[in-house]
Amino acid sequence: MPTKMLQIPTTDGQADAFAAFPDHGGRHPGVLMYADAFGLRPALREMARELAGHGYYVLAPNFFYRHGPAPLIDLPAHIGEEARSSAVARLMPLIEAHTAERVLSDADAYLGFLAAQPEVGPGPVAVTGYCIGGLLAMRTAVANPGRVAAVAAFHGPVGADGPDSLHRLTAEAHFGHAETDLTPEALGELNRALDVAGVGYTSEIYPGTVHGFTMSDTDAFDPSALRLHWDRLLPLLGRTLTDD
Repeated sequence: MPTKMLQIPTTDGQADAFAAFPDHGGRHPGVLMYADAFGLRPALREMARELAGHGYYVLAPNFFYRHGPAPLIDLPAHIGEEARSSAVARLMPLIEAHTAERVLSDADAYLGFLAAQPEVGPGPVAVTGYCIGGLLAMRTAVANPGRVAAVAAFHGPVGADGPDSLHRLTAEAHFGHAETDLTPEALGELNRALDVAGVGYTSEIYPGTVHGFTMSDTDAFDPSALRLHWDRLLPLLGRTLTDD
């Protein structure tokens, strides 16, 4: 599986990024993958490689690049609850500084860079995101209707920008929520807003999960939920993206 560490020019500097893509040559549909707040690390790179193995060029940027290259903080091989709390406290100022304006400016750079890669085929791409990356994925998809055909967000605050943002979403979407992140009542409200907006979507609570359930290096990890994540994500990409 070919992989690369890349530097993506942005209006504010250079964003370091990880890319993985199939090793059989040719051009492949592009996927922009936003990490959770813990950023680029072995577990995230393994997810990118897994997705690339299904025939996609996957680009995972360090969206906190303004504060330095990844990893921004030292993380243990397994992020237990004590380590998680400490890491989140250190990362929260970076999260708060990552404004919607920065997200959209960076997204334009990431999408342009992705489209320019010789291994990436023409046509729209997909955007996926985890935790805070789910919100970044939604903002990217809403702001780029002609460039993004699908968006998937897992245990992320996808409704944080309110109903108006949903009305601007044209990409087909899947939202996989943690049981501890969203009540059934809140899920119903979100899905009704998606219905009113006319969005093509699936949106569900993954049973028995806690926030961060896709991340294999955390206490939140749930192997069955990660399998469900792939069972939802791969058909979405298969429907919406095409090979060259």
